[in-house]
Amino acid sequence: MMTRLPGFLQMARLFDLFEEVVMLVLTLLIVVIAGTSLVHVVVAVGRMLLASGLNPTSPEMLQSIFGMFFTVLIALEFKHSILVLPDAQPHSLIRMRSVLLIGMLATVRKFIVIDLKEVDVMELLALSAATLSLGIVYWLVRPPAPVTQAPIPMSEHGPAA
Repeated sequence: MMTRLPGFLQMARLFDLFEEVVMLVLTLLIVVIAGTSLVHVVVAVGRMLLASGLNPTSPEMLQSIFGMFFTVLIALEFKHSILVLPDAQPHSLIRMRSVLLIGMLATVRKFIVIDLKEVDVMELLALSAATLSLGIVYWLVRPPAPVTQAPIPMSEHGPAA
């Protein structure tokens, strides 16, 4: 029915072109952000090595470094979520799983950088509930298991009847 409307196909193509341009611009911006973040991580780790010798027993230093790592990983996952199967429908489970993964990465990053000396119990409970909820939904939208056929029993004279 929608294809009978005058100009519908031209508008649909125009919107598809607009969507591709938006995805390209967002991808370029995310690449710039991820690249800049990576440079900052390298510089920060280099400064830590020169200043203190990167003491692996310092929880504050490890929290800082891993927090920076997760920031770069989250940016890369954003890029992946835009580029993953560009022909897939926007409501596809692949895109939904990618968004859920980004949410889980962000909450895990928050757990890593949280200062346990100043944490509020309710904040920790909320983060735990968010992580659990995201994990459950991520599990629920998993792809269906491939259907495998049972092997055909073989006799000496070929397949059993």
